[in-house]
Amino acid sequence: MRAMLALILLALAPLTPEALALDRANDEHSYAQPALVKIAASDLDLRVDFGSRTLRGHVDHRLAWADPAAAGPVDLVLDTRALTIERVQARQGDGRWQNLDFALASADPIFGTKLTITLPQRFDTVRLRYRTSPDASGLQWMTPTMTAGGKKPLLFSQSQSIHARSWVPLQDTPGVRFTYTARIRTAPGLMALMSANNDPAARADGDYRFAMAQPIPSYLLAIAVGDFRFKAISPRAGVWAEAPMLDKAVAEFADTEKMIAATEALYGPYRWERYDLLILPASFPFGGMENPRLSFITPTVIVGDKSLVSLIAHELAHSWSGNLVTNASWKDMWLNEGFTSYVENRIVEKLYGREQAETENVISQAGLRAELADLAPAQQVLALPPSPGRDPDEALTDVAYIKGQWFLQFLELRYGREAFDPFLRRWFDEHAFQSVTSDDFLAFLRRELIAKNPGKTTEAEIAAWIAGSGIPDTATPAASERLAAADAAREDWLKRRTAAAELETSGWITQQWVHFLEGLPADIAAERLVELDGAFRFTGTPNGEIAQRWYPITVRAGYFEARPALGQFLRKVGRRKLILPSFAALAETPEGLAFAQQVLAQASAGYHPITRSSVQALLEKAATPK
Repeated sequence: MRAMLALILLALAPLTPEALALDRANDEHSYAQPALVKIAASDLDLRVDFGSRTLRGHVDHRLAWADPAAAGPVDLVLDTRALTIERVQARQGDGRWQNLDFALASADPIFGTKLTITLPQRFDTVRLRYRTSPDASGLQWMTPTMTAGGKKPLLFSQSQSIHARSWVPLQDTPGVRFTYTARIRTAPGLMALMSANNDPAARADGDYRFAMAQPIPSYLLAIAVGDFRFKAISPRAGVWAEAPMLDKAVAEFADTEKMIAATEALYGPYRWERYDLLILPASFPFGGMENPRLSFITPTVIVGDKSLVSLIAHELAHSWSGNLVTNASWKDMWLNEGFTSYVENRIVEKLYGREQAETENVISQAGLRAELADLAPAQQVLALPPSPGRDPDEALTDVAYIKGQWFLQFLELRYGREAFDPFLRRWFDEHAFQSVTSDDFLAFLRRELIAKNPGKTTEAEIAAWIAGSGIPDTATPAASERLAAADAAREDWLKRRTAAAELETSGWITQQWVHFLEGLPADIAAERLVELDGAFRFTGTPNGEIAQRWYPITVRAGYFEARPALGQFLRKVGRRKLILPSFAALAETPEGLAFAQQVLAQASAGYHPITRSSVQALLEKAATPK
């Protein structure tokens, strides 16, 4: 292992050996000090108030002391963001609650406020009474007019990466895992759900109790409240959604149980009991969020032909990689997302065939190459350097997802599935419900795969993937016949051999259209887009993946006829991946920037805080004189 680490140090230049020598489990994005005392279990009791847009109540944290002999005084340090802490108490066993002194430091714009609680003796439970801010970064409050049903309000959380601290005072780091129970009270007629044991037969009586028996990290703590209904897909899987979306979602995601069974056959039993999907409004800032037992899903992947259901495969795959085995800090996010993207692709191959899996690989690998062009070398590595002062959300790049996946595909090709599949299953089994680092994986890889199958890879090759920038020379690019056909059609049209209306595109799936659009030249003329639009009606498409590619092209080409539909798309959809490319294209010119600012002003109230801040930052940067 020392030889491998030495090669990694060399490959990581210009990163310093001093930076790499740090404990990779140390989380510079949290104020918590879990080496002293950890939260082992939490019990939430919260009231949901849509009028004030706040959660209010208390949380009891049961503590696990690192030193059994520790008696105090000891500081319990928690992460908070814009929380009002009303009182802190503690007790030992069933004794009386005692008031404790606490102090809130100055707020940091990224990491929030450090909360220090002085424990004068060894308590086993600490209670914090608090309320959230109406502008909590991890909560979106929606008025009835913003919802699909249009009659009742809706609330949902997004805790990853460090937004859980905006609605619960806790140790907000993936290195700390805890179980939890909760009582959530809200107005009757609204259904409350959490990343816990949701009862498909629950009545919307306004008083709900939950339990999560498996230990999870804070970023998987989740809540949603709204006019949600349930429909089963299988005895252990189903869909929660507002009534107008329910049947569409059940039809689109009908293969969910097959996905669970396929993943179990590869990587062992599903350990979370139920796997349900919650379909959120289009303002949800991500495609999905892998909250255990209840994945949050964007409605933008419901397009009627199941061409985007790999998103469900991805969120399900997190039940093994990420939720079960978790990166100990965000420096090693590839251990969550790279593994998940790999497992996702194996699920897609099993259910929909090798060609579909390769089609998706071609597109994702092209996206990675494009993103690498704008990333600093230090951010192109899988094992990222420490980044104190930097928002971990900025690590959400295709490097963690697609380069991580590509590395595992490299190992699969070198060792063969007959060796690699059992290896990956052992990784999940032996590290279940643990938080791990890249060092942990390298040690396991060397012991369980490399040593048992000598001569297949070199340490230098492994180092190039883990610690090198760019895409290693050992990477095998994906290839797809479907996308080759899209390339040929595009070439025929660009060279005017075939009119757009005469292209043979019947039966094309979303990925072929995405690939077709991504290959258009940057300087394409507006009149050529008029022809394409006349033939295929891209403007106004309900397919977000196509809209994501089409509208930036129209902006840069000066195809102004698409502008009203673009504005409507940006006002309706809040998924960052789908709208940021169009905002970026608009921000390239003064006229476009003015239009983008106008749209943001109109859409801002309906965006999740994460999306709103991302768009604001993009437009503010564009408006700043160079």
